[in-house]
Amino acid sequence: MADTLKPRDATEVERAVAWAVAEDKALEIVGNGSKRGIGRAAQWDMTLDLSGLRGVTLYEPEELVLSVRAGTPLAEVETLLASKGQALAFEPMDHGAIFGGPSGQGTIGGALAANLSGPRRIKSGAARDHFLGVTAVSGRGETFKSGGRVVKNVTGYDLCKLLAGSWGTLAAMTDVTIKVLPGAETEETVIVSGLDEREAVKAMSAALGSSADASGAAYVPAAIARRADVPALSPAARSLTALRLEGVAPSIAHRREILKAQNRSHDIDVLSEADSRSLWRAVRDAMPFGARHGAERPLWRISSAPMNGPDIAAKLPGDAEFFFDWAGGLIWVRLSESGEAGATAIATALAQHGGHATLIRAPASLRASVSVFPPEPPALAALTRRVKESFDPKGMLNPGRMYPGV
Repeated sequence: MADTLKPRDATEVERAVAWAVAEDKALEIVGNGSKRGIGRAAQWDMTLDLSGLRGVTLYEPEELVLSVRAGTPLAEVETLLASKGQALAFEPMDHGAIFGGPSGQGTIGGALAANLSGPRRIKSGAARDHFLGVTAVSGRGETFKSGGRVVKNVTGYDLCKLLAGSWGTLAAMTDVTIKVLPGAETEETVIVSGLDEREAVKAMSAALGSSADASGAAYVPAAIARRADVPALSPAARSLTALRLEGVAPSIAHRREILKAQNRSHDIDVLSEADSRSLWRAVRDAMPFGARHGAERPLWRISSAPMNGPDIAAKLPGDAEFFFDWAGGLIWVRLSESGEAGATAIATALAQHGGHATLIRAPASLRASVSVFPPEPPALAALTRRVKESFDPKGMLNPGRMYPGV
């Protein structure tokens, strides 16, 4: 057989996995490969390419439900939803910029397998919160289904939540059902200039705790803002604290005044809809740390309690660059060196202040020598192994991508 298997439908996926199990062939599970650089530098015998599984199988706009084959590009899904005034509320990231590849290559199955969530995470949740149903092939070569077309489901274990964030180590998804939501009629962003990290986190927390109903809150140092590829920010001389407002224009106007009143002692600007969308796309896709700004430099994604963001940032290596999303709960960090010292510094900071870190981009040598995904405590690691053995007893699906032996 060829080094790459590219099934055309769910039946062929089942046959391919069953063949691999019988032949003891380890499989790399991919869609279009847009996130291929994330994970441990593991080895596989063959690639199972699911990008041939494309197309909508059910769309009921009135019920806010969409079923689609797992290899369907996110760009196609988003275009379809936009035609009906709807959107993916979890705002999945496009990894093209940080890996130097084309945009629009991510698939809906990949977004769910990675449990992606963009700036709207603070309001609408992550991908798993919108994942209603799935048809998938386990590492036993058996097709199974879970969930359905409604938010509440009493069919048993919620396997959708388990598969979300499993990075293809448990099953190859062939068809998924997701909840969609009405898209915002318009948006704008209130920019507060000149705050330091602690002031920014306080301002963002105050905004989220108010009736302003912000759907995005990010802090971008001036030097980083100038690399965001957003014309309205390119001349930034001071740090920017961005607060996004979405909805209908009269509501936004009222909520904008709330944010202005909260930050009246600072300089405030307002970005128009076009500039606002450009800004949040840059934040979502970590564009200031894109490959064209230095593909060889390790890029980390740290998640912690928002109020811990400034303390964690203060303990990063002095030449590290960073910006905050999720009101300080998500820290994008780019280090200057590709060695293990930076990973050690991040681990030390998290041991003191809590949180976890994922290595998003790095040379294969570094991905092989440090923990790419957050290390698990012994009890949880044992449970992870048992779950893996249940779904994939021979360890054929993406083995070693997340953890050794898993």
